[in-house]
Amino acid sequence: MSTRRSVLALALAASTGFALPAAARSSGPVVFAAASLKTALDEIATLWMRETGLPAPRLSHAGSNALARQIEQGAPADLFLSADLDWMDALAAKSLLRPETRSNLLANRLALVAPVESKATITLQPGADLAALLADGRLATANVDSVPAGKYAKTAFEKLGLWAGLKDRLAQAENVRAALLLVARGEAPLGVTYATDAAAEPKVRIITLFPEESHPPIVYPIAMLKDSAHPQALRLLEFLKGGSARAIFERHGFTLPTPPRQGS
Repeated sequence: MSTRRSVLALALAASTGFALPAAARSSGPVVFAAASLKTALDEIATLWMRETGLPAPRLSHAGSNALARQIEQGAPADLFLSADLDWMDALAAKSLLRPETRSNLLANRLALVAPVESKATITLQPGADLAALLADGRLATANVDSVPAGKYAKTAFEKLGLWAGLKDRLAQAENVRAALLLVARGEAPLGVTYATDAAAEPKVRIITLFPEESHPPIVYPIAMLKDSAHPQALRLLEFLKGGSARAIFERHGFTLPTPPRQGS
């Protein structure tokens, strides 16, 4: 292992409690996964231990952008589960994936959310007056330049002709769960999250879903990292694609991605 990679591995272990690669045989594979997957993956990790008798995977959640950059810098991960195709493509372009293991695992919807006690209602369409609902508050989003949920939100607002009136009214967070927390705490009167995030947080409610045609399909690709040497990494990847894990994902509101049309 290079000095740089060793330093990164030590830093990751210190910050997350992960075992170092030398101990990988006695602990589960390291999974870098989008923050929006945390609730479902925590449950799936328990199921994995029960059904296989193997150690739990070590889950690290953050914005897909932050995780991809950590992988680029040599962080020791076995699987990557992104909330969009762009960050998986970025790793593929640098030959950091095992391309034969890549597939599109899940799909999601984008939602406008508010604190559970809010009486706000609106239809997301051109001319919608979100500023009136915000009053003196701000709209919580993930970072609109780098985090998938924020990028989807910006694209949707641009498509609906609402971006100009909102771009200076944002409270941008490092990932979608951090944006969700701003709404749950009442620190923002509105927020943009995935529908599954809202379902996982009892202190918020969905006001409305974004029109699906207002942004690219929300797809979660999964792949094994090229440098992974964990003996159970591929087995875990297949487990995440299997029926038991799929049932948990679907119960938390995720759906299966629509296959691309032939010739597209």
